[in-house]
Amino acid sequence: MQLTLREICKTYPNGVRALDKVSLTIPVGMYGLLGPNGAGKSTLMRILATLQEADSGSAMLGGLDVLNQKDEVRRTLGYLPQEFGVHPHATAADLLDYFAVLEGIAGKGARRDVVESLLRQVNLWDVRHQKLGGFSGGMRQRFGVAVALLGDPKLLIVDEPTAGLDPAERVRFLNLLSVLGETSVVILSTHIVEDVSELCTRMAIINRGRILLEAEPPQAMANLRGRIWRRVIARDELPAVQRDHGVISTTLLGGRTVVHVYAEDLPGPGFEATQPDLTDVYFSTMAGHIGAQRAQPAPAVAA
Repeated sequence: MQLTLREICKTYPNGVRALDKVSLTIPVGMYGLLGPNGAGKSTLMRILATLQEADSGSAMLGGLDVLNQKDEVRRTLGYLPQEFGVHPHATAADLLDYFAVLEGIAGKGARRDVVESLLRQVNLWDVRHQKLGGFSGGMRQRFGVAVALLGDPKLLIVDEPTAGLDPAERVRFLNLLSVLGETSVVILSTHIVEDVSELCTRMAIINRGRILLEAEPPQAMANLRGRIWRRVIARDELPAVQRDHGVISTTLLGGRTVVHVYAEDLPGPGFEATQPDLTDVYFSTMAGHIGAQRAQPAPAVAA
């Protein structure tokens, strides 16, 4: 089963074009949708989650028409939005049992088995009697995954799932998603490059409602080899370097500034070639150096 999107468009009543002919082919596994805030990621996720209407285009999940067979799609869909509410005074076991009833799992014994299985899967079984108001951010996210997994979905959508998580919780959460991606189409919508780099076998970069690049991360990095250059400079040198070179990103290292530059050849003295990573792919794409649509102007957009 795969998810196939063809020329999805969405324009809001205020004239903002959120999605402009978005076409993607998303197979079983972890798929990263990477872009800045306001790129159109959340709009696309809400459309695929049957919560919002597209203006035009098509989306097929196997033989299901996502845009026109919403009830059928919802029966095989799991959705974890960027922010979701939980009853702070309910325990994890009780609230998941309640959601199981809403999912149509009527038998008490069947629900008990499902609740135990899912809470063990997301590593929350030992805290099943703890109230959700006392959960950490990562624990709440994992509980959200348990809710999303009710009904054994074939399509799982997670929107900005690691924002605000501490490093340990982030690793636990990404490991959980990695396991889920072995049997389902899992779309990870994020602005965090490391999430995609560590987890996804395929990815797309979106900005201002348009897909700028779709690729396998290792291949995208290999395609940049020999075109990313690094130089360590004093902070006050940065304006001149930015003026003279195609700087795509800067980081701090021991009080000094490390600049990465995109160039076909050695851009100048003091630069050295560096192995491209996915951050270089992302910023090179956003700067218009790579990507099929780099020459086309893009309209304003909202998330």
